[in-house]
Amino acid sequence: MLRRFPLLVASLILTTGSALAATTATAAQASTPSVNPGGVMQLSGQSGALASRTADPIHATQAQSTNWSGYAATSSTYTSVSASWTQPTAHCSSGQQFSSFWVGLDGFNSQSVEQTGSEADCSGSTPQYFAWYEMFPAFPVNYSNTVRPGDHMTASVTYLGSNRFSLHIADTTQGWSHTVPKSLAGAARSSAEVIVEAPSSSSGVLPLANFGTVSLSGSTDNGGAIGNDPGITEITMVNGSGQDKDTVSSLSGGENFSATWHRSN
Repeated sequence: MLRRFPLLVASLILTTGSALAATTATAAQASTPSVNPGGVMQLSGQSGALASRTADPIHATQAQSTNWSGYAATSSTYTSVSASWTQPTAHCSSGQQFSSFWVGLDGFNSQSVEQTGSEADCSGSTPQYFAWYEMFPAFPVNYSNTVRPGDHMTASVTYLGSNRFSLHIADTTQGWSHTVPKSLAGAARSSAEVIVEAPSSSSGVLPLANFGTVSLSGSTDNGGAIGNDPGITEITMVNGSGQDKDTVSSLSGGENFSATWHRSN
């Protein structure tokens, strides 16, 4: 696993659409123009070597990261990853905080990520919600469609061959979906992951928005339950002192888990 990764300054790309979605996306960009909702995993200096978790029936290894939490599989060359989640509520009081929920290929032990997901951010006391895709290290692209707490989100990333990918996300509650074809030469496809992330900016990992608890289900890679992958890793997000920023539950049925917020920094 790579121990350090370059942080790129990534600008949120403004799109137009419904009044609510446009307002929230505009506010997010105006308040922090260099936010990157996705990107590679940054390994915590607190974690050291990965330790076998023999008490877990799925025999996951464990890792600590300053920006990722969730599950990543690394035993194969991956052609697909998918999951669903319930869009959480951002509990906002003051300041700027951010949280992303996504599926992707790569980024655990490589320096590209092909990913798509949703956002629950805070601009002062105002929550902001939207969806996006990103072919990291290229800049992210926001969708203008309305996203609200409680919406059922489903997403997948599929490798089509010849350096081509399909990135799909849908809000089945609001009734919209997007499928974007993208190309990226040299993608390792060495990991598949379902992730809750603290986005980054040019100054480093940003404060994690209080999303309460988010439930993620139907997590698969290469068409099977992600928990059945022999290379599965459970990732906990921690701060620089090794304190949990959020924690994730064990996988239920090999596909379902939850993440619970503990602190912003």
